[in-house]
Amino acid sequence: MEGQPNAEAIDAAEFVGQPNDLDSYWMPFTANRQFKAKPRLLVGAKDMHYTSADGRSILDGTAGLWCVNAGHGRTPIVEAVHKQVARMDYAPGFQMGHPAQFELASRVAAMMPGDLEHVFFTNSGSEAVDTALKIAIAYQRAIGQGTRYRLIGRERGYHGVGFGGMAVGGIGPNRKQFGVTMPGVDHLPHTHDPARNAFTRGQPEHGAELADRLEGLVALHDPSTIAAVIVEPVAGSTGVLLPPKGYLERLRAICDKHGILLIFDEVITGYGRLGSSFAAEHFDVQPDMITMAKGITNGTVPMGAVGVSDKIFDAFMNGPEQAIELFHGYTYSGHPLACAAGLATLDIYRDEGLFERAASLSGYWEDAVHSLKDTAPHIIDIRNMGLVAGIELEPIAGKPTARAYDAFVRCFESGLLIRTTADIVALSPPLIVEKTHIDEMVDRLGTVLKQVA
Repeated sequence: MEGQPNAEAIDAAEFVGQPNDLDSYWMPFTANRQFKAKPRLLVGAKDMHYTSADGRSILDGTAGLWCVNAGHGRTPIVEAVHKQVARMDYAPGFQMGHPAQFELASRVAAMMPGDLEHVFFTNSGSEAVDTALKIAIAYQRAIGQGTRYRLIGRERGYHGVGFGGMAVGGIGPNRKQFGVTMPGVDHLPHTHDPARNAFTRGQPEHGAELADRLEGLVALHDPSTIAAVIVEPVAGSTGVLLPPKGYLERLRAICDKHGILLIFDEVITGYGRLGSSFAAEHFDVQPDMITMAKGITNGTVPMGAVGVSDKIFDAFMNGPEQAIELFHGYTYSGHPLACAAGLATLDIYRDEGLFERAASLSGYWEDAVHSLKDTAPHIIDIRNMGLVAGIELEPIAGKPTARAYDAFVRCFESGLLIRTTADIVALSPPLIVEKTHIDEMVDRLGTVLKQVA
C-alpha cells in the first residue's frame, strides 16, 4: 500500500531550490552521504500526516521525534505563536521576565507529582539534562555535602548530547567519538532481558533486582561521593525498554537510604505518552527532579525544562536577597514564543483530554502491535506501554542495523513514518491517533517486514 498524493500537496520547488544543493547542511544523527544520494524531504504537516516533497501523504507513526503529541499544525498553537511574535518577539531572561514564563511554569508545576513545584526553562532535552545534573551537584554543596560529585546513569540510557548527558548516557556510538567526557560517572546495568521478558505486554515481571546494583556502586564509591542517579522511566531512544515491576520503587528506596537525588528523564515520557502527565505519575514513584522537553510545546518551538522539588529549590534560597542563587541559564530560557506555544499546547491537552485518550487507546494499541508477532517475520520481541511500542528485529548476520533501516526506507516509501534505532522499530504516534490509523500503521509495517531481507 503506497503513500497517497496529498490533496493539499505542496510543490517541493517552493521550498528547495532546483537543482537541490544539499551539501551545506551537516545533518544530525544522519548518514549524510547516504541521505543526500536519495533524500527524503518533508514539506508540510497537518494532524496525523506529513506531506513529502513528491506530494505523498505520510502517516506519522512517531509524533515527529516523540514530540508532536497533539498532532501537527494545530490552529490554537499557530495562532498563539503568531500573536506573541507580533506583540513581543524576545525578552531578556536574566534579571528580567515576562508574564508567560511565570504562567507556563505554574501550569507545568501543577501537572507534576508531589512537591515538584518549581520549573527551570531550557531550550531542549539535552539542556534540561545538563541543567538537572548541575543543580544536583550544586544542591549537595548548598546543604554542606560538597563531597557528592558523582553521577550515576544507566547502560543504554539516552540523556541528550551535552557533555553531562553524554557522560551519564549509556549508548556506545553516542560516546565513542568524543573521548573522555566527565569524571566521576558510573552506570547501572540496563533492564533489557529478552530471555525472560520477551513479548511482555506492559511492565516485565523479571528484573527488579537490577536496581540493587546501585547498592554495589554505593559500596564501591561510598555514598558520600554520589550526588544523583538519572534514569529514563521508559528508555525510549535505545528502543523502548520498560522498567520491570518494582524496579523504579527500589531505585527510589536506595536513593533515599543514601541521601542520593533521583532524576527522571521524561523528555519522551512526559506529556501523555503513557496516558498520564508524566511517567512518575503513571508508576507512582516520586523523583526529586524531572527533565522534560518535546511535548511541552508540541514540538512547535524548541523548549525544555527541569521540574524541581521544594527541598532542592529552598536549599538555594539563602544568603543576601540580591545574590544570584544559581549561576546557570540560557539566552533563550523561557523564550516568549516557546511559552506561547507551551500554554496553547497545555490547553489542547486539557480541553481535548488527550492524556486520557492515550490511556483509553492503550489496550487497542497493545493488541494491534502484538498481533505482528504472528503475522510478520523477523520479530524477536515486542514491547509496549501507553502509546509507545518497540518492535525488535533479528539482525542480519554481519550487518547490524541493515534490516531496520531497510524497513524504515520502505515504510517511508509506502506512506508511513517510523523510527529505528539499531534493529528496533519504535512507534509513538500523536495522541490524536484514531483506531483506523493504528490499524494502518500495523498493516503497513507488517507488509514491509514481509518484504525486507
